[in-house]
Amino acid sequence: MSSEPIERRVSYLGDRLKSSRCGLCKKEYFEVRDYCGDCGRKSFGKMESIDLFYEKGKLELCTLVTEPTNKFMKLENYVYGIVSFHEGKIRVPGRLTDQIVKDGETVDFSSLEGREVVPRFRRRYSVGRSDVVPTISLAFTLADEYYPHQEYKVVQPSKEYDTPGIVGYAFYTSRFRIREGSLERSVPFIDEDAVTAAVESGKLALIHSGVDSALVGKIYVGSESNPYAVKPIASKVAQVLKLGEEDGDTQGVDAVDTEFACKAATSMFKDAASLVNYSKSDIKYAMVIGADNSQAAPRGCPGGELDAFVGYGGSAFIFGKHDVLAEIEGWYSVTSDTPDFWRRDGEPFPMHGGRFTGDPAYFKHVRKAATKLMEKLNVQAGDVDYFVTHQPNPQFPVKIANELGFKDEQYAASLQINKFGNTYSGCSPVGLASVLDIAKPEERILMVSYGSGAGSDAYLLRTTSQIVDKRHRQKLSVKYQAENPFVEFVDYTTYRRLKLGM
Repeated sequence: MSSEPIERRVSYLGDRLKSSRCGLCKKEYFEVRDYCGDCGRKSFGKMESIDLFYEKGKLELCTLVTEPTNKFMKLENYVYGIVSFHEGKIRVPGRLTDQIVKDGETVDFSSLEGREVVPRFRRRYSVGRSDVVPTISLAFTLADEYYPHQEYKVVQPSKEYDTPGIVGYAFYTSRFRIREGSLERSVPFIDEDAVTAAVESGKLALIHSGVDSALVGKIYVGSESNPYAVKPIASKVAQVLKLGEEDGDTQGVDAVDTEFACKAATSMFKDAASLVNYSKSDIKYAMVIGADNSQAAPRGCPGGELDAFVGYGGSAFIFGKHDVLAEIEGWYSVTSDTPDFWRRDGEPFPMHGGRFTGDPAYFKHVRKAATKLMEKLNVQAGDVDYFVTHQPNPQFPVKIANELGFKDEQYAASLQINKFGNTYSGCSPVGLASVLDIAKPEERILMVSYGSGAGSDAYLLRTTSQIVDKRHRQKLSVKYQAENPFVEFVDYTTYRRLKLGM
């Protein structure tokens, strides 16, 4: 059984791969220590902290573990090795993740050794449902495949805008997919969950924005697949990403979870924008993340129809008033008590109301939010360049887009349901991210989310010249992840095993 105090001590070291360097002799250690083994007491007060979280290392040598301990049993076979940083000054043990090695399969270690790898934030091993979930960044993926290394460079802002908006964004999903007919869906690796997707998308959003993480004073994480019934995701994300001013083992940031089915993140867009726009607030930037390992009962079980569409991923957006790439012109929200989709406390999978999820739920709320906002801002369908909405299946977004008067060229770029599935809280945000990836300055985007239970948030955004200026920092774009040649497709049995995770 895991110990909470032990997990806290390990997380401070391992979640960001902290290490130390002697200020005198420059010797480096993969451990946080207050003196150098060579310089002795002369080095007290002169040890420097090193952060390897955004760096890349080299896999020096590796082996295959075929008989893991009980805590790693769900991983089955896995590659383990030694990773070096700074030309061998630091060497750490680590697991090569995102590799499915079947029983009896041989691994060519020479094809792996010597290659560059990137730290990944993952679950460390399997624990019981009553235990604290252990996490670490001592899991690595190959940097020349699906996950390229991206440098995090803080950039001083060049312009302050009168209107708050998005200053950086990112989408993250696994390299594993299941393909059924024309539909592909993202599948988390066995050591991934909503928390790991939130951290990875938040990390990528910081890289894209160039914002100093210490200036992010608020984080909202929206999810309906939190691995805890009682414990926030946001506190872990804030600590791993070092949001707000770091003071010992705490972060000077307000972190909170939100839950409203698939609009748990978009509900907070307006809150984040309002907060950074408040003159008496000292919060310059706020981060909003929607992340889910979308839940569904297996085929053949009650509620198992959802299994045909659920995906995995996280979308992160940073809001502020400096170097804004998409200003928020206005918003409108609608809500009603429409129980079209629910999961009772203690139940592992959600239920839904069948045909009831259409007209009285999804279409009514999306239609109302969109038309009310367009009336409020005196905007017609022809005034909008892109339309984005929630995508629970391939048919619903197309039907409502046509009903509202939008043409194929206005909504086609946002449709990602056929590539990633329904990522729940990250679903309409990934549609927004895919549009921002290609939008030009001074274009308008209407996004209307939907969350069961039920409600919709409509936003009208206008892009700025910053959208082009920052694009070179976005290596892991939506298109890159959708069309990457290193995507690995799995069968249904493997999909269910990975979906349940550790």
